[in-house]
Amino acid sequence: MALKKSDLYSSLWASCDELRGGMDASQYKDYVLFMLFIKYISDKYGNSADFAPPVTIPKGASYVDMVALKGKPDIGDRINTQVIQPLIEANARLKLPITEVKTAILGHAEFAAFQKSATQHFDDWR
Repeated sequence: MALKKSDLYSSLWASCDELRGGMDASQYKDYVLFMLFIKYISDKYGNSADFAPPVTIPKGASYVDMVALKGKPDIGDRINTQVIQPLIEANARLKLPITEVKTAILGHAEFAAFQKSATQHFDDWR
């Protein structure tokens, strides 16, 4: 039997709710969207054969590298220094305000669709 979309969303929301513990949902959403953003750019541009992809993913700064930090006592600091900082240093456009960064990387129409989709999924889960 196929899994219903509504059952999947309910299950994902329950998992996220359990993982966030006592953290406010609006604050937790920022972390989740950040991880989705890193996953997206890693998948889309990590192994890009383009001459000049819009985003350069430095060695050690991909989503897979971020997941590898799981269980480390200083995971937050490591994500900042091993993932975020190298991404910023390798991509001058990441020094822009975040809305400009997302638009520059994803393109205006693509970012709008991504943002609408992500927001809709979070709203549906509540």
